[in-house]
Amino acid sequence: MGVRISLRDVWVRIGPVEVLRGVSLDAGGENIVLVGRNGAGKTTTLRVMLGLLKPYRGSIVAESNGVKLDAGRIQPHVVARLGVGYVPQGRMIFPDLTALENLEVSYGSSLPGDVLEWLYSLIPDLKRFIDRKGRYLSGGEQQMLAVARALVKRPKLLILDEPLEGLAPRIVKTIVEVLKSIEEEGVSIFITESGSLARVRELVDIAYGIDRGEIVYKGPVEGIERDEKARARIWGF
Repeated sequence: MGVRISLRDVWVRIGPVEVLRGVSLDAGGENIVLVGRNGAGKTTTLRVMLGLLKPYRGSIVAESNGVKLDAGRIQPHVVARLGVGYVPQGRMIFPDLTALENLEVSYGSSLPGDVLEWLYSLIPDLKRFIDRKGRYLSGGEQQMLAVARALVKRPKLLILDEPLEGLAPRIVKTIVEVLKSIEEEGVSIFITESGSLARVRELVDIAYGIDRGEIVYKGPVEGIERDEKARARIWGF
């Protein structure tokens, strides 16, 4: 059974600013994209889902194997133990550690051979730079390492914050193919995107649109670009 995280009427204030205003959404079971411009509230939404940021109103429920927990009250490592992996924006790998050492830090010990071989099967390029230090990896290689690092505990739900940002089209295609392979392993994907949905359309089933901390669209990916009001809120046209 997979993992599901549900937000209901979530409000978050940072300083004097209402960053999230009544956000309700579900992650898990389907592949989902949360789309919105920079500053719309995407990263804040993910941080709430992961237990990294607590709302002052609303509920967050994490469910795994029939067990429900209040994610608004538990620590992030507990959410991770439920089977949630996270790829942060900006990759945040350790530059002075090799790719393998980065993976071992996330795993908590030496990486078992079967786990490493499983990662190679999903991300074949990983084998090419496994012994190279993070500072010497290209942007695309760093992103592949960040995805691999999130997979070492074999999560059932993988949350990725802008994983395609700043990558060349060829590398975007490679990352999308990696995510497709992960999906075939039974892992649900929740991804954020600030630009065109063309890059993720073939990967996701459901889209949420967010603007100024409010969900302004929920539905099929192909429907969001036909919704004039949502399109105007999300992209400004």
